[in-house]
Amino acid sequence: MENQTFNADVIFLEGLKVMPQSSIPAFILLLLTYIFIMVSNVGLVVLIFKHRSLHQPMYLLFCNMSINDIFGATTIVPRLLSEVFVPIAERHIRYVDCVVQAFCSHFHAGTSHTVLMIMAFDRYVAICNPLRYATIMTNKMVVKLSAWAWGVAFLSVAILLGLTLRLTRCRWVILNPFCDNASLFKLSCQNLLINHIYGLGSAVVILGSSMGSVTLTYLRIAIVCLSGKNKELNSRALQTCASHLAVYIIMLVSSFAPMIFHRMPEKADSGKLASIMFHVVPPAMNAIIYGLQMKELRHRITSIAHRTRV
Repeated sequence: MENQTFNADVIFLEGLKVMPQSSIPAFILLLLTYIFIMVSNVGLVVLIFKHRSLHQPMYLLFCNMSINDIFGATTIVPRLLSEVFVPIAERHIRYVDCVVQAFCSHFHAGTSHTVLMIMAFDRYVAICNPLRYATIMTNKMVVKLSAWAWGVAFLSVAILLGLTLRLTRCRWVILNPFCDNASLFKLSCQNLLINHIYGLGSAVVILGSSMGSVTLTYLRIAIVCLSGKNKELNSRALQTCASHLAVYIIMLVSSFAPMIFHRMPEKADSGKLASIMFHVVPPAMNAIIYGLQMKELRHRITSIAHRTRV
């Protein structure tokens, strides 16, 4: 069946591979994690938009990250949950739905990098050009940066999936927890050179731009803080930047882990699990890191919690 032309609209998708005795614990853990992601990120977005004192560029840009985290987790987790108790041999997905899921998962990954890039730029202006911060980081600039972050990722992924959709299919099996571009173009028996070149090239550009800009930005910030005379101010600046860097490092580790495992045949199942972690771990950790590290957000959260107890 693998070598015959297959034009059906339904394909086999392995999904989350767990032992029958582990199905219930896996379901509960994944469900609780998803609920936490939704509650924490939605709560932070509502909190920021509700309080005018938080209508500052840093917090508005953070909303981009929370919205993207909600989007990324919702793209993957609900379907995994719905099929945990379904036998692997009976798991199927419509090809159109698979394409949509692949688009959303790559869009989430690309936006994660571009959003963190503009957040690094915001911190750079705030620390290295504090007197010009208000004139540079206006509401109009925040909107432009946000539109750029989402637009670049959308265009890149649209081209990526467009190159895959032009291919005819001769296979119908995807041995992954969820649909992605590589799984989709491997369903074809045609020449995949263009897909490999563009896929690798776009990944290198986005990852390279992300890592390069964040590295240069924070090197410059570190130099300014270490050479500054106001130790208290510099300490607060570095603490704020540490939150951003922690989020970025968690995302990078979650990104590279599945790439490493996929190149180790004996670790194939670990690679599949790691690919899910990218859509679960950063969204769960981001809200905690920013919510606890940013003084204004922490103050608002604790005051709301106090009023609730009273």
